[in-house]
Amino acid sequence: MTLEEGSEHPLAERFDTALLDLDGVVYVGPHAIDGVPGALEEARRRGLRTAFVTNNASRPPEAVAAHLRELGVPAEPQDVVTSAQAAATLLLDHVDPGAAVLVVGGEGLYAALRERGLRPVGSLDDDPAALVQGFSPDVGWSQLAEGTFAVRRGLPWIASNLDLTVPTPRGIAPGNGALVGVIRAATGARPLAAAGKPELALHREAMRRSGARDPLVVGDRLDTDIEGANRAGVPSLLVLTGVTGPDELLAADEQHRPTYVAADLSAGLLEPHPRVTGEDRGWVCGAWRVTRRGDRVELAGAGPAIDALRALCVAVWSGDVAVLAGAAAWAAATGAG
Repeated sequence: MTLEEGSEHPLAERFDTALLDLDGVVYVGPHAIDGVPGALEEARRRGLRTAFVTNNASRPPEAVAAHLRELGVPAEPQDVVTSAQAAATLLLDHVDPGAAVLVVGGEGLYAALRERGLRPVGSLDDDPAALVQGFSPDVGWSQLAEGTFAVRRGLPWIASNLDLTVPTPRGIAPGNGALVGVIRAATGARPLAAAGKPELALHREAMRRSGARDPLVVGDRLDTDIEGANRAGVPSLLVLTGVTGPDELLAADEQHRPTYVAADLSAGLLEPHPRVTGEDRGWVCGAWRVTRRGDRVELAGAGPAIDALRALCVAVWSGDVAVLAGAAAWAAATGAG
């Protein structure tokens, strides 16, 4: 399956489970993205199971599920898979069952460690066997100092994820990767492993907990959701309601290219994805056509603009159209940028 091939059937009818990222896919800040609750309800009616898979380790699944229900999205704690849970699983490769683990992070990590039979502690004086670090808005100097002391003592160090930023209602803020960077700067060391996307630990955790056999990864970020799906060898759907825009998508290298692209989750799951065909120096998707004329690229047509973007992506990714020429054609045809 490739973007070029498309899908004559809606993806909700092709896959058994959607592994859904949250921020930028289901909600933005405190609000659900328009149409998402209804789209997920309809997708479930068509037989698609859903799991909500997040790199954010700050909240336990119960809190995430409660937030989703407040937004009108049916969800239970068992439907939520977090990088904190994946990190707790990784820790079992380095410590004995029941071991104490120093936490630099929030309640999400505490809950995940307890679920796996480990004992979370907050001080090196509690004789921990390892260090686990995950995002929490409450992490401050004292926790980072404890983490630094632990790394300098030689304790195994696992990070929930390495995202440098995290979206907030007020804008982009430092993420867990930036906080990991504090301890790295103070010690010169690196974590033994990270659990979150694009690493495979979180994908394995999501597969185990959801029971997926034929999954579709859905996300809004090329460097986490889509790269993670490509590493795992599973199809992916990029939605344009979050971080990634058309210019970034056109410029994506091979490991960051999604299988499918949609304007939003509703269209991505519930509508067919028209294929892109090559025709005499051009590429056609739906009622849109991309034509190369020397160094220039023309984009003409009608209908959903996402079809134009699909055609441009195939033209650029095939190497027949330069990225800048494709981006310029997109901007000229849609008024973007």
